[in-house]
Amino acid sequence: MTLSWFQIVRLGFVQMALGAIVVLTTSTLNRLMVVELSLPALLPGLLVGLHYSIQLTRPHWGFYSDAGGHRTRWIIGGMVVLGLGAFTATCALLAFPQSFALGLTISIIAYTMIGLGVGASGTSLLALLATTTAPHRRAAAATITWLMMIFGIAMTAGIVGQLIDPYSPQLLIEIVGIVVTIAVAVTCLAVWRVERNLIAVREPDPTPFREGLREVWQERKARNFTLFVFLSMTAYFMQELILEPYAGLVFGFTPGQSTSLSGAQNGGVFVGMLTVGIMATGLKIGALRNWVMAGCMGSAAALALITFLGPMGPGAPLVPAVVLLGFFNGMFAVAAIGSMMALAAQGKERREGTRMGLWGAAQAIAAGFGGLIGAGMVDLLRVSLTDTQAFGTVFIGEAALFIAATAMAAKIMDRKMPSATLVPGE
Repeated sequence: MTLSWFQIVRLGFVQMALGAIVVLTTSTLNRLMVVELSLPALLPGLLVGLHYSIQLTRPHWGFYSDAGGHRTRWIIGGMVVLGLGAFTATCALLAFPQSFALGLTISIIAYTMIGLGVGASGTSLLALLATTTAPHRRAAAATITWLMMIFGIAMTAGIVGQLIDPYSPQLLIEIVGIVVTIAVAVTCLAVWRVERNLIAVREPDPTPFREGLREVWQERKARNFTLFVFLSMTAYFMQELILEPYAGLVFGFTPGQSTSLSGAQNGGVFVGMLTVGIMATGLKIGALRNWVMAGCMGSAAALALITFLGPMGPGAPLVPAVVLLGFFNGMFAVAAIGSMMALAAQGKERREGTRMGLWGAAQAIAAGFGGLIGAGMVDLLRVSLTDTQAFGTVFIGEAALFIAATAMAAKIMDRKMPSATLVPGE
């Protein structure tokens, strides 16, 4: 049996809950640390980096959900740990004025919990989707769940932004507590009996984790796709920390305008994801392989356009170019996620979660590495080049990575399979 459309939307609410909690820790709490508490901006950056690095445990969580034969408990358990981590991180803000060391200690514990919770819940959810979604619905399932996550992020940010003024620590604690409680409750309702009704109860797998991971890594399909995820996601995240500074330094954008630029980019991502879902599943136009390649090449072209607009300076049509970048980024991302879901069920049985965890870990590494290498290269190049030249060089380098990812997708993905499976052969 496979998921109905209603059940896919139900599982999408878990992604919405994940996004709702994570956005509090990666944006709201960051701002409060820097502005209200006057802490160094590096501190929230390092804490968010810790949350990403902890997600290297994703293969463990995927393996455990495979071995136990019961993913629901990992989805709910991970969400509970994530919620507790977010609430603890909020409480840490109250400790900083009394003792920096105490506040930092609590924050480290909290962001470790956040990373563990996201890894356990998110990986198990994707594994459940991969094993229970019909092949012809995978692109739409990926679109639905990710759009719901984006909606959860936007909705939470908007509502919290309205409720938190005038700011007080006590009000923040109350708001975060309510958001976390609602997210956990929504997750429990969303996954209730979904797995039980679709998958027969399986006996626990006694295989040790290292052996299970080794089995997956020995599969050429899984290994190739891991390398593709790392390469393409490094390109995807390279502009994350430098696009708004580029708009300010080269095009004269104000802080408000650069923030709006980020919103416009996310709007493009939304439309790109929606396009793939409608075209690939609704109209059955194009294999996921083709959508992945189109997204990568389009992203490279948009980055080249953003680079060439640099010498024009203020007044150049930067916003449309950034929206175009977001559109192709969204197209690539949702097609890649759909491909992950298709590939996770291939190879040795009962390793779907392990494969998802492996790819999730590769994505987490790429997220941190891509942002770091992009910002680091800009800082290095600005020593000897103008701002326009420095940023442009990095954007062109990012475009080259997207072109390399396109070539890799063309080589390892099977053009004949609508579910974007890889070329057979071990």
